[in-house]
Amino acid sequence: MDSLTPTPSHTPEFQAPLDVTDGQHSALIDDTLALLGEGVPTQANQYGLTEIDRWAEVLRSSEKPGLAKIIKELDNLREQLTSNDADSHSIAETLATLGAETSKVADDASAGYGPPLAQLGKLLIKLGSSLSR
Repeated sequence: MDSLTPTPSHTPEFQAPLDVTDGQHSALIDDTLALLGEGVPTQANQYGLTEIDRWAEVLRSSEKPGLAKIIKELDNLREQLTSNDADSHSIAETLATLGAETSKVADDASAGYGPPLAQLGKLLIKLGSSLSR
C-alpha cells in the first residue's frame, strides 16, 4: 500500500504532505460546488465519498491553522454516510457545522479563495437545513 492509499478503516497512516497547487485547490472547490449543487449525495453516490476523502487529504496536508475541526467533521460525515443506520438529523448537523467552519476559513482565505469558499459554506449550511426538515 502506498503512503497515499487510505486504510480500510480510513484512519490516516503517516502520509507525506501533498503538494497541492492553486489550480488544484480551485478545481477541488469547483468540483465540490458542482456536486453539492445537485443536492445531497446519497450513499449510492460514491463520488460524494470520494470528494470527502479528497478534501480530508488536502486539508491534512495543509499547514494552515483552523482546519482541524473541518477535518474532524469530514471524518464524521464519512462515517455517517457509510453507516447502515445513517441518521439524517446527525448528517444535517455535521453539514451545518462544516458550512459554518468553511465560512470562517473563507473570511481569512487568500488568493481569491474567499468567495468560492464562502459559497461552499453557505451551500453546506443550506443542505444541512434541508435535511433537518
